Amino acid sequence: MASAEGGQDRVDVSALPYRPCVGLMLLNPAGEIFAGQRIDNPGPAWQMPQGGIDKGETPADAAFRELNEETGIPASMAEILRESEQWLRYELPPALVRKLWKGRYRGQEQRWFAMRFNGPDSVIRIDGPDPEFSRWTWMPPDQLIERIVPFKRDTYSAVFEEFRDLLS
Repeated sequence: MASAEGGQDRVDVSALPYRPCVGLMLLNPAGEIFAGQRIDNPGPAWQMPQGGIDKGETPADAAFRELNEETGIPASMAEILRESEQWLRYELPPALVRKLWKGRYRGQEQRWFAMRFNGPDSVIRIDGPDPEFSRWTWMPPDQLIERIVPFKRDTYSAVFEEFRDLLS
């Protein structure tokens, strides 16, 4: 539902659906998590790889595709350790709803995958055709929670809780 107010359209965000998506908690052999600094945010906005599920794609297929698109890591160098039991949602701040995904979604509904990276760091390439990250690092969960954008913190906390046994 849209209405005009002050010359700008107002969208009833609660009426919008969630974007189906996957998220990846990629662990190195030391148990640290891959985190990338978003290229489109000048402030600190670190996150784990994530992305939409294409039509006809399974969540696991989307996870491996997103892994390769965002990190350059081929599927042969990662293994799925576990898939989240439930879909996790987060809502975008109202100011971002119109800017992202052409205003079609209120946030994301994500299926999360814990994955083990079994290759050398030298294969990681964040400079693909449509880069999402300006830099990357391995970090522990508590540090990542501090550096994530606030509207994703609850989701990340839920992911870390669900995969807690894999983080030790």
